[in-house]
Amino acid sequence: MFWAIGVLLFAIKLQLAATLAPFGDEAFYWQESRALAWSYTDVPPATALLIRLGETLFGHSPLGMRSLFLLLGSALPLLVAGLGRHFGDRRAGLIAGIGWQLLPLAGSLGVMALPDVPLTFAALLMLHGLLLATAQRRNGWLWLGLGLLLAWLSHYRAAMLLPGGLGFLLCSRQGRALWSRPGLWGALALGFCGLLPLLLFNRAHDWSGLSFQLVERHPWQFHADGLLQPLEQLLVCTPLLYGLMLYALWQCLRRHAEAAYAVLAWAGGSVVLGYFLFGLFGDDLRFRLHWPLPAYAPALLALGLLASAGRLRRAWLCAAWVLAGAGLTCALVYLGMAARPDQALLLARYKAFPYNFVGWNEVAARTRELLAQQPEAARLLLADNFLLGAELDFQFDAALPVYSLDHPRNIKHGRAPQLALWRRDEAGLRAAQGGAQVLLIVEETTGSERERLQWQQGLCRRLHALQPLDRLELFGGRKKFAWYLGRVPAIGEQPDCVPAP
Repeated sequence: MFWAIGVLLFAIKLQLAATLAPFGDEAFYWQESRALAWSYTDVPPATALLIRLGETLFGHSPLGMRSLFLLLGSALPLLVAGLGRHFGDRRAGLIAGIGWQLLPLAGSLGVMALPDVPLTFAALLMLHGLLLATAQRRNGWLWLGLGLLLAWLSHYRAAMLLPGGLGFLLCSRQGRALWSRPGLWGALALGFCGLLPLLLFNRAHDWSGLSFQLVERHPWQFHADGLLQPLEQLLVCTPLLYGLMLYALWQCLRRHAEAAYAVLAWAGGSVVLGYFLFGLFGDDLRFRLHWPLPAYAPALLALGLLASAGRLRRAWLCAAWVLAGAGLTCALVYLGMAARPDQALLLARYKAFPYNFVGWNEVAARTRELLAQQPEAARLLLADNFLLGAELDFQFDAALPVYSLDHPRNIKHGRAPQLALWRRDEAGLRAAQGGAQVLLIVEETTGSERERLQWQQGLCRRLHALQPLDRLELFGGRKKFAWYLGRVPAIGEQPDCVPAP
């Protein structure tokens, strides 16, 4: 069953990775891969490096961009099964691996080029290393150090993985005995090498990355909707499997006198509890359902150990697998529908419309048509926000310079400082292209209707002599784009503010 599910799942994910248009954030990470650096204002460098290496090996395409993420995501069930077999038996490993494959959040991992893939991979390396080190087996500290290194290079959320390990080292008898071993300090030093690029980058750029991740994106005041996070996880993990995973972590806590169970309890329970508490005061505007995913690997390992030891009825396990498989099927069908415009049109009738996946191919095709009709001087693209700019840049494979206006969306998602560093914002546009003719593409369906009206009325203050060229409505009006021809004002020059019709 494990191998049958794995092969089928890989084939489906391969097809989705090849046909699904880049998610908005993916396209921005792709832009970062074209300007490799020690870090960026939104994420550390691992995502950009994996995208760059994937396209170097397999060429520029959605599949090339996602290739290494797909391989890492497909390797995770093997790692989970291997851990279960190593610290339990073959049956425990396969049960844990099947649970990971069927868990909707985990089973779909790797379809998109997102930081969660290397971060989750790193979390499993850290878990593997700590379990080995606790059992006094070879190479444990090396795996722990490599996991820490990769985690810090993947995302700032690596910090949420640390309390579990620190809690085990401080609060358990087996953990306290490890402080005297040189391997622990070597692993921490290796992990610090992954943190160093983030610190150096932030120090050189006014701590912009840390400021966004820790201050700007979070209200840091209690909001009651955070209390619904367990219900959200219950739904996205499917209720029965989620309940069994929590039960398994609870059983590990009860058996904390055994080192392996103590590690699993701390590694899983701290992340679940930490994200729940964090969610009561942190960011509640952006998608966050995937954040607790690293907690479910130790939970599934514990579940495999319990089931293999006969402490869990087979009927409960089978029912959980069936329900989780149904949830995973729904997630994959949704992505498959988002990959096809005719199917996405059906989703446009509901709140499940995949806004950030669709429309990019169509808007790029229309932009090519309009560029072919314009003189050579107009071969300069300007998007009204960073997501549209990143998508156009990906579609054109950086063949044309693409800039972005200073849109509130850029600030909301923490991308404005990075655009400024690249000189791809309005100031960079005026400095490099003052007086040049530009093709402006406006995504008219971002934000509320009032915000869109104010934004569009202010466009004439940003460019000279705006002339409307074309409009495009997609998916029953759920996405609308407009094209204008204009001239970039030079530094200090004030545009003529005559609103375009």
